[in-house]
Amino acid sequence: MTAGEPETPSTASSRAKDHSPWNWLLFVPIVVPLIPALFNADSPRVFGFPRFYWLQLVWILLGVATTTLVYQMTKKRGTR
Repeated sequence: MTAGEPETPSTASSRAKDHSPWNWLLFVPIVVPLIPALFNADSPRVFGFPRFYWLQLVWILLGVATTTLVYQMTKKRGTR
């Protein structure tokens, strides 16, 4: 399918068929950073940075790791 071509029902439904339970893991890097109790302290400090700042880097690593895991577990084998 090219960029200007309208979407046919067969292409739309083929993308909607992925109901893998692995996809639920993608909520982890969205929900975990929204928990304020994780940020609500100054210590421990890592290399002099308060918890809030170094946790931002941890959330990025958590998101990358989770997205990579979900991708590897849900990609179709043998099709390119």
